[in-house]
Amino acid sequence: QQVLATNRILNCFLSRLPACLSSCLPPPSTAVPLEIANLPFFSFSTINSSPFPRGVTACHEIPSLQEEGGDTDAGGGGVQPQPQATPAVSQIPNLPPIAPVNETHPKNQPEKHLEEEEVVKPEVDNTTQVYRGIVFQLNFDQTVRHEEQFRAARKKDDLVVVVQVHNRPDYLRLLVESLRKARGVESILLIFSHDFWSPEINQVVASVDFCQVLQIFFPFSIQLYPQEFPGHDPRDCPRDISKIDALKLGCINAEYPDSFGHYREAKFSQTKHHWWWKLHFVWDSVRALKDHRGLVLLIEEDHFLSPDFLHFLKLMSILKRENCPDCDILSLGSYGHISYPSKANKVEVKAWKSTEHNMGMALSRETYQKLIQCTNAFCTYDDYNWDWSLQHLTVTCLPSYWKVMVSEAPRVFHAGDCGMHHKKSVCMPSSQKTKIDTILQSSSNQLFPKNLLITKRLPANGAGGVAPHVKNGGWGDIRDHELCKSYPRLQ
Repeated sequence: QQVLATNRILNCFLSRLPACLSSCLPPPSTAVPLEIANLPFFSFSTINSSPFPRGVTACHEIPSLQEEGGDTDAGGGGVQPQPQATPAVSQIPNLPPIAPVNETHPKNQPEKHLEEEEVVKPEVDNTTQVYRGIVFQLNFDQTVRHEEQFRAARKKDDLVVVVQVHNRPDYLRLLVESLRKARGVESILLIFSHDFWSPEINQVVASVDFCQVLQIFFPFSIQLYPQEFPGHDPRDCPRDISKIDALKLGCINAEYPDSFGHYREAKFSQTKHHWWWKLHFVWDSVRALKDHRGLVLLIEEDHFLSPDFLHFLKLMSILKRENCPDCDILSLGSYGHISYPSKANKVEVKAWKSTEHNMGMALSRETYQKLIQCTNAFCTYDDYNWDWSLQHLTVTCLPSYWKVMVSEAPRVFHAGDCGMHHKKSVCMPSSQKTKIDTILQSSSNQLFPKNLLITKRLPANGAGGVAPHVKNGGWGDIRDHELCKSYPRLQ
């Protein structure tokens, strides 16, 4: 029944996305918190006190496709209702943050069957509902800040830098600081992709005044669905319960543990969802990139870039065109801080590895289009890590293993000593910055090389890609598979 319900939801999304997303908003009779209703970002109707942002309507207010004489299928010829853009939106409202979600599972009680009790699904609070509406509206409007100011500096197909952001503003500040110091940064389009709404993070983004800026928001985050999938549904199975006990308990995903017998944890599933959604949204839905034929550089909030990263990436692009046309990925560096004096202008060509080349990845539309052909393989592979899932694709699905051209002296650094895979009790972004600054200052005369040399290259008949040496699990739930597979079609 749960699978059928999930399929019905996805079919609705695929055929009537605007209407379905609008249905996430509260009905017109729902009261709106005063601090939100008074925001200038919204234009609420004084006639019916509707809490919808301008241009977004409730699902029941949109005529059905059948009533309009159209086809209800996704590919039908009916007239698809579209929300109207809000041209006046130029900045993001500073809303009160939603309290962190308690993702702790209930204690295992297999002897108590859930079906014996009436399970009441918690109602979604008003603030969460309004956040959903804001996210939908901002993703629809796609307002590019400083567009006119840097229009002359940005040429067609210049670099796009996409930052995946969660909730570490201190690290994000370091990244923004490093970007500010990069030569030629005024030519880029900088896209921040968020899965957490935070006034503090929005302020960090608002401080970017050196290039064009766009913010997009993952619309299926835990914050927007705190007590239902893709967040943690109270009826979900506890992580460590056995499948036999889960079936007795009657939790809704009892049939779908991962390869190690564990059940999903939303906080771990979200990163892979966000990464895959972001990739599709940037290439297929950002209107400013409709005809973009240049590179897209993927980084994260806890990365730090060298002052010459743009210069170096341009040299790598030239070298790829002339000497490595079959290179799929350009990487600004790996995790080893190799001495600059002997390596500053050297690159290697090798098989892509998730543990070495997942930072500062630049890819073309051609590489992206090959990748989405492997959507099913990516979305069903039982590993909650997006990079390990990509590693799996390089040896099972892609036409050939990925070749990467990587800088031997890194132009990207991993500043994050806290996060999903780092469990330090105290985070020290300032100390990490000091270490990176020391490396860059001591090698300042080695930056901005005039040309690049390929020092190592895979033989033409090389051994091929490298399979993941272990599967990490955490991605066995069929709901994650189906939502993940829906992103290309939702664009």
